[in-house]
This record gives sequence, structure tokens and C-alpha cells, in this order.
Amino acid sequence: MSVSYWMENSHSQGDRVYDIVVVGGGIAGLSTVYWLAVEDPSLKIALIEKHKIGDGATGRNAGFITCGSVEHFNRLVETHGSEKALEIWRFSEENLRLLKEEIIDSAKQELYFEEKGSFSLASTTEELKELKKTKELMSGLKISVEELDEQSICDRLKVSGFVGGIKYCDDASIHPMRLLLAIKAKCESRFKNIDFFEEHEVFSLEKQGQDRLVRTRGGSFIAPLVVMATNAYSSQLQDYFKNKIFPTRGQILCTEPVAAFLEGPCYANFVLDYFRQLPTGEVIIGGFRQLQKDVEVGYSDETTYVIQDALEDFLKVHLKPLKDKKITHRWSGIMGFSADGQPMVGSLPTDEGIAFVGGFTAHGLGLAFHSAKVLVDSLFGREIPSFISARRF
Repeated sequence: MSVSYWMENSHSQGDRVYDIVVVGGGIAGLSTVYWLAVEDPSLKIALIEKHKIGDGATGRNAGFITCGSVEHFNRLVETHGSEKALEIWRFSEENLRLLKEEIIDSAKQELYFEEKGSFSLASTTEELKELKKTKELMSGLKISVEELDEQSICDRLKVSGFVGGIKYCDDASIHPMRLLLAIKAKCESRFKNIDFFEEHEVFSLEKQGQDRLVRTRGGSFIAPLVVMATNAYSSQLQDYFKNKIFPTRGQILCTEPVAAFLEGPCYANFVLDYFRQLPTGEVIIGGFRQLQKDVEVGYSDETTYVIQDALEDFLKVHLKPLKDKKITHRWSGIMGFSADGQPMVGSLPTDEGIAFVGGFTAHGLGLAFHSAKVLVDSLFGREIPSFISARRF
């Protein structure tokens, strides 16, 4: 999307003045607003979203709140070493703890929140070897994990075609849009200086004296500090992100409700594919972007026949209770993949008045709430973990 001169609605309007402007109405943006207000309730904060709250990746994902990162834990250890890998894992565990304590615990049922763990399933002996190594490493670090053989998977998940797997015992799942709206409602009820602006697509962000001018389709905003919680779309506003956060499409489908058969959410094929059953019976499955790697990079959020057909075939082969069930929804969303797979927070090297949080690499629900808190820590002069600091680049 882009905004033409004719579309702009700010030519004859005065600027709106705030202490902080947050750009992006997804889990990162709402979490940032929340933690800023917790830090200082007197702050006058505006959140700007180009469409509706949750229209980006937050409202288009599968609702997994999982620990770790985009790859199996053994690869995390190979890249970072055991100590750093454990730090990264504990960071995401803290994300879930904070979400529960601050937002979820008072509305678990309404949010479809379940703590059933998550499974990584191996369809090949090669992946099973990695999962066994992962289980060994995690057990040695006191992370709660369980190994399953082929029969256990069939019995507990009612799925077929997998030779084994492991269960991450402390993972969770949720209704992502309801979670987002719960954070927004908490902000509105608890704090009095927060304004939300939907349908305000930003097309310019520039320095103006000691302030920053944010120009949107619906008007202009002035603030000494702007936070970009734009994730996949960050490079459309600042060139700094072009080699750091990459837009990557994910596709999903949803079936009609069926009787409960899945013990918990599942990953397969080296975490590239995933599926879960909702408390109301529907089954969501996503992934298979590896089939069209070049096509799945960019900002187009359309679905494709190749990947949607692969998702349906997966259901028929592996999830027998869904073989003849109706597909009710198909959609896609644009995720922000970071250059090294870890989220990043910080400020632009050229302008410390523009801060940012993003690069969640398909784990926004599992990382963004805590990442936003860490961003606020950095803005108020507190030390933050090196693995999440943008200074690593």
C-alpha cells in the first residue's frame, strides 16, 4: 500500500501532539503501549494503525504461544551455545508468564487460552534424531520436555505418518485477536492518556527540530519519541531495516468443527508446518512456505493454490478425522523474519528519537509482550539482554 497526495487528509489539519507515538496495531504495538503506560501513567500516548487493530500478522496467525525460536533447540545451541540458548528459551517462558499475569488470567475461557504444551513431530528418521538430541539437551538444562514414540503419537494425537516426536510441556495457545483486544481494553480501562487511531496509514516519518513528525493518511502527529512496532513493514518506513527484517508470508486454512482429538498444538517438518484444534472444535493448519520460497517473500497477502492444496493434502494424509470435512476459511499474513532469527529492539543509529521492536520470525505471540517490556526498559536506561539488542547488527 502507499498513500497519494490526494488521499492525505492532513493538508488543512493541525498536528496532534503526544509524548510518544507508537506505529503498528499488532501484538508488538499494543504491548509497547501497555508497558509504556505501566512505566509512566502520565505519558500521553497515541497508537496508529494503518487498517484495523490486529489486521496484520497478529490477527492472521495460528495462536501458538510457544517458547524458543524458529528452529529446534539443538540448532539454537549449535549457533549460540548452551548458556545463550537457555537465556533465549527462558526469555520466551517469561513472555508467557507476563501475559498470564498481566492480561490472560482474568479471562482464560474468553480468550480460548489453553496450556496443553506443544508437540514437534518427525515424519523422517533424520528429524527424529534432531528431536532426540533436542530432548537430551533440554532435559539437561531442566526444561520440561517429553519424548514420544510413534504409537504414543497415534494414541494421544490421533494423527498418522509420524515416526516419533517430543512435547514441550509448558507451551500454550490462544485466540490471538481476542488477546489483542484484551490488551487494548486493559489499556483503556487502566490508563487515561492513551488514544488509538485506526485507518491511519503512515507514509512519512521524519525529524522536525527536537520532535518527530509522523504523517498519516488521517492526519499528522508530533512527538519527541516514535516507536516503530511495524515488524515486517519496517523497511517501508526506514531503509535501516532492509537487511535486518524481511517480510515473509504464511498461509493458513481452517476446518469446520469436529469432535476433540488433538491433545495439543503441533509442529511438523522442522517447525515449518503446524496445526491445532480450537476449544470449539475447528482445526487450523498452516505452513508449507518452503514449497514456494521466492513467492512467499514480500508484502502480498493473497493465498496460493500450491500451498493451500498442500495444506489440504496434509489434512487428508495425517489427520484422518478431517478427511472429508469442510474448509471454512483460507488466509495469509505477512510475518517479519529477522536476519538471525531473534527479535530486535533499539533505536535508529541516525535518530535515537525513533525506537523499534520487531523481527519475531513467526513467534510474535511467544516473544512480543516481553520484547516490548524490554524496549521500555531500554528507553528508561535499564540494561537489556544482548541477544535482543539491535546493537548486535
